[in-house]
Amino acid sequence: MILTNKKNQNGFRFYLHSSLSCCVLLFCLLLNNVLAETLEKEQAVATESTYSIPAGPLQEALIRFSQQAGIDLIYDPVLLEGIKTQGLDGTFDVSSGLSFLLIGSGLRFVQQADGFEIIAAQPAGGLEISGVQSDGKITVLPTIQVSASTTGSYAATSSVTATKTNTLLRDVPQSITVVTEELIKDQAIQSIGDAVRYVPGVGVSQGEGNRDALVFRGNRSTGDFFVDGIRDDVAFFRDLYNIERIEVLKGANGMIFGRGGSGGVVNRVTKQANWDPVREVSFQGGSFNHKRLTGDFGHVLNDKVAFRVNGMFEDSDSFRDGVVMRRRGVSPTVTIKPTERTKVVLNMERFHDDRTADRGIPSFMGRPADVKRSLFFGDQNRSHSDAEVLAFNSLIEHRFDFGLTLSNRTNYAQYDKFYQNVFPSLFTPELKDSEVSLQAYNDTTDRENIFNQTNLLYSLDTGQISHTLLAGVEIGRQITNNLRRTGLFGDAPSINDDSTRVPISNPITNELITFSNLDDDANNHSVVNITSLYIQDQIELIPQLQAIAGVRYDLFEVDFQKRNGDGTQINTTDHLISPRFGLIFKPIEPVSIYASYSKAFVPRAGDQLTSIIVTRATLRPEKFTTYEAGIKWDIYPDLALTGAVFRLDRTNVITPTSNIGGAAFLAGSQRTEGVEIGLSGRITQNLSVMGGYAYQDGEITSTTEDAEKGATLAELPRNTFSMWSRYDFTPRIGAAFGVIYRSSMFAAVDNTVRIPDFTRVDAAMFAQLTKQVRAQINIENLFDTHYFASVHNNNNISPGSPIAVRATLVANF
Repeated sequence: MILTNKKNQNGFRFYLHSSLSCCVLLFCLLLNNVLAETLEKEQAVATESTYSIPAGPLQEALIRFSQQAGIDLIYDPVLLEGIKTQGLDGTFDVSSGLSFLLIGSGLRFVQQADGFEIIAAQPAGGLEISGVQSDGKITVLPTIQVSASTTGSYAATSSVTATKTNTLLRDVPQSITVVTEELIKDQAIQSIGDAVRYVPGVGVSQGEGNRDALVFRGNRSTGDFFVDGIRDDVAFFRDLYNIERIEVLKGANGMIFGRGGSGGVVNRVTKQANWDPVREVSFQGGSFNHKRLTGDFGHVLNDKVAFRVNGMFEDSDSFRDGVVMRRRGVSPTVTIKPTERTKVVLNMERFHDDRTADRGIPSFMGRPADVKRSLFFGDQNRSHSDAEVLAFNSLIEHRFDFGLTLSNRTNYAQYDKFYQNVFPSLFTPELKDSEVSLQAYNDTTDRENIFNQTNLLYSLDTGQISHTLLAGVEIGRQITNNLRRTGLFGDAPSINDDSTRVPISNPITNELITFSNLDDDANNHSVVNITSLYIQDQIELIPQLQAIAGVRYDLFEVDFQKRNGDGTQINTTDHLISPRFGLIFKPIEPVSIYASYSKAFVPRAGDQLTSIIVTRATLRPEKFTTYEAGIKWDIYPDLALTGAVFRLDRTNVITPTSNIGGAAFLAGSQRTEGVEIGLSGRITQNLSVMGGYAYQDGEITSTTEDAEKGATLAELPRNTFSMWSRYDFTPRIGAAFGVIYRSSMFAAVDNTVRIPDFTRVDAAMFAQLTKQVRAQINIENLFDTHYFASVHNNNNISPGSPIAVRATLVANF
């Protein structure tokens, strides 16, 4: 989200036109400078780098190695046909890494002036190999040259997150979208909400203006967030300054992630210290007084220890009146390799986010109110959110010489979160057309998390069948204190004075507000203990047929104490069993056709572990069951096309009513069905794309007091389409355009307020000014479309940003 402080319409247009003119003039001057310089090509043959290349076809591995190492490879594709490699995982120089990939292939490399040439190894005893005859005559075959691109890729080929093993994405029977580091840079992505705008099947919810909230296949979640596979479930806005890539896994994910993981999860992969020195500073400025500074510094202490630190500071305003944001973060990390088989990674993060809690505008007669998109409802000075995060993480990994790999992750985190908001609330016919009702409350959450995961990974063959076995245990403890105070309006308020009215022409209140913890408000202390056991087997029955089967057991224990009212104490225990099964058929190596089945559960404590009350404590956990089938085609090693059809059944559902303060109700069940199509990667050497289409149809499948059977699920547009395309005119100059379309959707399950559809166009321009300096300009909402970006309910609707420009200058040294 881009923040600003808009004064008036005429001033904004003048400022916008002036900003665009200055940006275009600056960019033209930069291009002139770029075109005057020659392209310098670098090779870093002796420098050690850290590689993670999965086992598989040798040609695909060589292409990935070329891109990661920044070298050119020359080879005859005939020589590589049918040859597989064991992969590459660790720190190597170019020669060592290339030699490791070629082990057992019957090939070797020769360094040439223009790169590394892959050739057949010298035959022994007159044996024939490809291209070499027994009489000593050499047949000259056509060659192909693979060049390292000046830019990264929008396509990822493998993931550890989806199976806890390093697996090719096309061999995972699940819909997965990876937002790569290159795409994060090109789109200037800074938040989770920005990251998923081009991800099919995932929507952005408002989160009441104080937290990340996503909608996975019709299911809103504030807790299904992970970092390096460890739960990160406190409700706050995350920043991506220390993130290498984002993985979005759709469908029920209980077997891998435990409780939650219902409609999908988001996993952030952090930047780690490695043996590639990095020194990068970036400054970003733009519309609405946006200012942001980041730094990424990595240093190699010796051949066994590397250090890296990422930092960020941001100070921005908003196009919304009086809305501001201030945030800062620092994340150092150390990687230690005491032996070739052992790796230790230690890191910590200190992060602070302070912003205005903006809950948008109300609705009127079934659609968002017709007001200026900058107009704030409530009181900006008494609506703010403050989050403080302190986290420590460790990874210890050891590969034994008999093929067993042991890994252990530990996470300890403290979260302090406070938010207070004065906001538009219930709109009823009794109110005058010119007035709107306001309510207020504040909420404090302190949480302490500690998690430990231990995984054992072993590969073996039983006859002609190959197995990759995983066994693991996870233990966790979450201690939460949550206090909510209701805002009472007036000089001598009573518990009935929990709202006030203001004219819609000036919907700001200066009325005295007293915040009190009422009997119905939260004042809770809870301790949650989690013990999990899981096993999984990835089976290659024949080269064309694979299977994955796994099951997880979670013991979820809650000790809940209500500190106000009647002082209720509740103890609950849930035994959750989450299976997963999938089949993958590969008619040819680049194509996978799959079908899968999985389950996940959400206990009555809810996403944020604060939802237990006496009337719900004995209810069974919500259950999520996903049936999915799809196809994945790696058209090129760097271009992937995916398609999936799915059904997600949610049973024993508790659904909130449409307005603030309403009680939750048991809806019984709901169903979402849909189709997703995704495309990511490089179509040509100069053209990269990322995006897709999703069709989703979700409905309540059992009648309740508040929702009729057949009611459409909230925040679920039937059709969404997005596509981001970057074209590099030269190795140093590029441009990009993005299109986002979302059809209309309902703001709440009562289906009384419809949010209109919209189409938004984004753009960007890129220039590599020198070997060390690059610049880019990002334009959001190029044609200044008036749209609504997200909702929380019928009367909390967030307008989308008007046209906004951000310029970024990045220096490497």
